[in-house]
Amino acid sequence: MYMSDQLQRFIFDNAPSRGAIVKLEESWQEVLKRHEYPAVLKTILGELLAASALFCANLKFEGSLILQIQGVGQLKLAVVECTSDLVVRATAKWDGELAGLSFSEMVGNGQFVITIDQIGVAQPYQGIVALEGNTVAEVLENYMKQSEQLDTRLMLASSETSVGGLLVQKLPQGHGEPEDWETVGHLARTLKADELLNLDAQEVLYRLFNEYTVKLLTESAVEFGCRCSRDKVGNMIKMMGQEEAVDVLQEQGSIEISCEFCRTRYVFDTSDVVALFSGDEGAAGATAH
Repeated sequence: MYMSDQLQRFIFDNAPSRGAIVKLEESWQEVLKRHEYPAVLKTILGELLAASALFCANLKFEGSLILQIQGVGQLKLAVVECTSDLVVRATAKWDGELAGLSFSEMVGNGQFVITIDQIGVAQPYQGIVALEGNTVAEVLENYMKQSEQLDTRLMLASSETSVGGLLVQKLPQGHGEPEDWETVGHLARTLKADELLNLDAQEVLYRLFNEYTVKLLTESAVEFGCRCSRDKVGNMIKMMGQEEAVDVLQEQGSIEISCEFCRTRYVFDTSDVVALFSGDEGAAGATAH
């Protein structure tokens, strides 16, 4: 059986291609139980979540990869993050009714943003392009072609119970015949959503590419996790400035901030805020819900 929340990398011995396939169940359910998303938005966010893991599969780095769809229609933001250890999280913002709208109608003339935040590198890499495509997969394929000059085929699927994705990319010259890449890309396009969501990785790869020799590489577990912490929220409050923080305290009695990804609620009372701005942060409480 194909284990829940696994990513399988692979490479072709006799074609200029490499790829990865992923299926997420438990981590997807962790995302869904923290937010009430409209059905059409679940599809977009699930596909983006699967894509983030696939993109991380072929990156050699320590840090995190963030994919963002920034819309100007009813869908304002869909953002997913996947660390180099394949820990994922996701959230989205929208305004109004989404039912019946196409992807293009929801996002309008928005932007796609990819950020690679590497540990030990002061300035993250960021690429920003216009949203070109009628699906998440088309947007990401266009980004890879235009910004990274890398031919990519991406198949994504999302349901209430699981999300899945298949990525194949063209390797540089010297790794096989160019026409074989065209064949691999065409075969990838024949993958159906129910196959991606319900079959194990080896069965999918055999059905698609049995005329080629596909070598399985590392298989890695993917899991849900959040990087929020009380210290990070405290730093956000300090960025507000002491005067503004005191104003909020006087108005509300405490400062409460909820993580948009995991919904953990952090509460800072007067003594906590005093400790923050006095530098005695060890004296602050640890209230989180």
